[in-house]
Amino acid sequence: MTERLVISHLSHRGDGVAEGPDGPIFVPYTLPGETVEIEPWVGHPDRRHLLKVIEASGERADPICQHFTVCGGCALQHWQSEPYRVWKRRLVVTALEQVGLSCAVDEVIDAHGAGRRRATFHARRGGHDILNVGFAAAQSHHIVPIDRCPILAPSLEGAVNAAWAVAQLLDPVNKPLDIQSTATDSGIDMDVRGSGPLPASLVAKLAQVANQHRLVRLTRHGELVVQSNTPTIRIGRAGVELPAGVFLQATVAGEETLSRLALSHLSGAKSVIDLFCGVGPFALRIAEFARVTAADSDEAAIAALKKAAPAHGLKPIAAQARDLFRRPFVASELKADAVLFDPPRQGAEAQSREIAKSKVPLVIAVSCNPTTFARDAKILREGGYRLTQVTPVDQFRYSMHTEVVAKFER
Repeated sequence: MTERLVISHLSHRGDGVAEGPDGPIFVPYTLPGETVEIEPWVGHPDRRHLLKVIEASGERADPICQHFTVCGGCALQHWQSEPYRVWKRRLVVTALEQVGLSCAVDEVIDAHGAGRRRATFHARRGGHDILNVGFAAAQSHHIVPIDRCPILAPSLEGAVNAAWAVAQLLDPVNKPLDIQSTATDSGIDMDVRGSGPLPASLVAKLAQVANQHRLVRLTRHGELVVQSNTPTIRIGRAGVELPAGVFLQATVAGEETLSRLALSHLSGAKSVIDLFCGVGPFALRIAEFARVTAADSDEAAIAALKKAAPAHGLKPIAAQARDLFRRPFVASELKADAVLFDPPRQGAEAQSREIAKSKVPLVIAVSCNPTTFARDAKILREGGYRLTQVTPVDQFRYSMHTEVVAKFER
């Protein structure tokens, strides 16, 4: 049964929201002020499928991708850039207001740059038992097959074709695959997960596929299949050899923007503790002017950081592998001019509580989740810190994901 609704506003996930008799109704790919025709979404009583926009918003834009509204990778290609940026900033403001924090929030910085340097393609059998390689549809396990993606950086050109070739080769294994592709300075690095053990003959064929598609390295569950060169990236003046599947910021511009903002707050610091440091996007830049203590749970990332630092004339970096969720740095260990932390989406609640007990004069928080950032910011405020600057950064264009760089002073 179809019906008409008027969209009043957008949710924090980017869905249009209409007021229904039983509460809010969410309609993806719609905009405030639009009148739309919709139908029920089986299994989701508060969501509806968009059938047609009857009265369009003046802010509606033409999507840049033929797969938009089918592929679940982008939520907001249909919205003009200026109101989209205002909405993204408002996500951060609202998250802070919900925990009782008030602070001036800067305008959103666009850090999409050339596009995303990393993508994970999913390979699954779909209808009629046909192999699909692409991205998951919105709110579904169905895979939308793609042959291109306009939000990927040019440096990932060829990754989609290579992922299809790997998936087709491994199709007889009949297992769901996740194929992570990363653009490095040396070429495309690919890690395949989900295949389980493979016979030597099939591993040899995988190596042939990698060579045919000029992959710089192909790994399976992190184990090397073939490598023609060392996958490296430049961080500041250091070159870093990337472990297979290691975390990186989604775009080069995103990493550079987050680092620039963080370093601008650290001016004058002689010692800095970098928590959730990864391969060192902050630590290696900070080490150009200050001593750094760094920690992360990823042992391979820490090994890469340790190897990169002394090779480029940087100040000492004392790096250690440590699970900061289970064993955060306690207050007595936090002796430095500043602490910087950049946790995963779940935030750093336990670590924030220890920072709040410390006497560190300056704290820089970097976050990819405004909600958990706000929770951690409240902990710091209750411990005596003042939130003095908040800057949203948009490296995930067309999505609800927003990065934050914030400065706290005791």
